[in-house]
Amino acid sequence: MAAGNCQQTGHNIQPPQTKDEPMQGRVAGRVAIVTGSGSVGPGIGNGRASAITYAREGARVMLVDLDLAAAQATEAMIRDEGGDCFCFEADVSDAGDCGRIARECVARYGRIDILHNNVGIEIPGGLTETTAEDWDRTMAVNLKSIFLLCKEVVPYMEEQGGGAIVNISSINAIRTLPALSLAYAVSKAGIIAFTRDVAVEYADRGIRVNAVLPGMMATPFVVGALTEAYGGDVEAMMARRDKLCPMGRQGDGWDVARLSLFLASDEASYITGAAMVVDGAQTARI
Repeated sequence: MAAGNCQQTGHNIQPPQTKDEPMQGRVAGRVAIVTGSGSVGPGIGNGRASAITYAREGARVMLVDLDLAAAQATEAMIRDEGGDCFCFEADVSDAGDCGRIARECVARYGRIDILHNNVGIEIPGGLTETTAEDWDRTMAVNLKSIFLLCKEVVPYMEEQGGGAIVNISSINAIRTLPALSLAYAVSKAGIIAFTRDVAVEYADRGIRVNAVLPGMMATPFVVGALTEAYGGDVEAMMARRDKLCPMGRQGDGWDVARLSLFLASDEASYITGAAMVVDGAQTARI
């Protein structure tokens, strides 16, 4: 398949145009569900990059998003490269929708090999700024959704003899960052505990469960979630975030996608219950 890398002009992240490395078919013949596979704004976020990467490496991909148009934009990118995918509109914080996701994937593709839980929201604020409604919504979208979808998908994986689950957490789960977001941090910490316990429970049944902890990333999600905390100045926000990273720059969706691909592939066959950072040494310095 023709593929691409992420081209950036300033902080306007552009769609992929050309391959940046040869593909190796690391998940060839497998079926992946990627939630949050669209993007909250123009460009390539973690979910879109991961969906594209799984497809480039040979997987058939179910693209799940609450915003169907956003998922369809990802679908167009994958199909332009010759990939096999389809879109599904769903609210992953709803138990009924999670059941429909699993059933539809099996109906279309016959199995589920990879579940990539990427959906998340971030509402800025510390203790006094965070409302009860903000707290409940964040926990439902970021944490409960993973619980609900895993409950639906794991039985299929167990029946077929195994699978891999990748849960997207954050370094905010283990470090307090400059822009406080209490509910977000707690929900992401919960993902690590959930990942650990489910990994242990299903380790002898061929199901691996790992968490990815992205550091500061230049993605549409970050622009949408945190700009207000920086007074609406995107360039100033990005420049400050770049300076906070030991490498002098933020990562991007492709960095998250490459680690996720590794964890979903056979290369990580003895890795489960792990919480792996992809942050350019940020947590090593803080």
